[in-house]
Amino acid sequence: MWDLLSFVLRSKQRQQILLKLKQPKIPTQIAKETGLAVSHVSRTLKEFVEKGLVECKTPNEKVGKIYALTEKGKRVLEKIGG
Repeated sequence: MWDLLSFVLRSKQRQQILLKLKQPKIPTQIAKETGLAVSHVSRTLKEFVEKGLVECKTPNEKVGKIYALTEKGKRVLEKIGG
């Protein structure tokens, strides 16, 4: 758990993206809310999925995939004050 917390805390962008996932969202929504590029958000979400922090709820969609926190992601979010 500490390695995941460290992974998120090392980047302000990762923190911002994780905080925006309190509710399930699509990458475009997160990009608009954070001011980050959609490509950066998508790349970060992919990393979060690989680490088990986030899951894609609509994997068969080509555009507008919905992402939500996993239980592990919720625990990390609590630790960073979200």
